[in-house]
Amino acid sequence: MEKIEHTTVPTNGINMHIASIGTGPVILFLHGFPELWYSWRHHLLSLSSLGYRCIAPDLRGYGDTDAPPDVTSYTAFHIVGDLIGLLDTLGIEQVFLVGHDWGAVIAWWFCLFRPDRIKALVNMSVQFNKRNPKVKTLDGFRALFGDDYYICRFQVSLFACCYTFCFGSFMKLLGY
Repeated sequence: MEKIEHTTVPTNGINMHIASIGTGPVILFLHGFPELWYSWRHHLLSLSSLGYRCIAPDLRGYGDTDAPPDVTSYTAFHIVGDLIGLLDTLGIEQVFLVGHDWGAVIAWWFCLFRPDRIKALVNMSVQFNKRNPKVKTLDGFRALFGDDYYICRFQVSLFACCYTFCFGSFMKLLGY
C-alpha cells in the first residue's frame, strides 16, 4: 500500500510486525480473527490523511508476528503485554484504541488493565463480557451459542482430526 511502512518491533519476548503511517495523535487498530493488519488498510490511509499516526499490528500468532508454540502464551495478559511493550518501544504514552472482533476483546482487556494508556475506545462487533472464574470460557460460549459455534468447533485437537479422518468419519467428529 502507498506510504504504509512495515516494521518489526521486539516486544514482550516476541517480534511484532506493524504497519504504520502518518504523524500526530496515535490510533492503534486491533484486528479480529482471521484477519491481519491489512483489514485496516483503508482506515490507515484515510485517518493518516487527517493528521493521525495510525498503527495496525499483526497480533501475536498472526501474519508476520511471532507465534509462540505454547498455547498458554495467548492469554489476554500476554497480548495486552505485547501492545504495552509496543507502545513503550515506540515511545507512545496514550492511544485512541480501535478493535474489531477478537481485537475488540483484547481492546476491552487493554482498557481494564491499563486505562492510563487509552484516550478513547472504539470497538466493533463485540460487547464486553466480564470474566467469570466459575465458568470456563468455552463452556460459556457453548451455553450462549451451542456446539456449532465456530469457537467450540475449533477445540478439536489436530490429533483427533487426523485420527478420525484416517480411521473414521470426519463428519461424525464434527457432529454430523
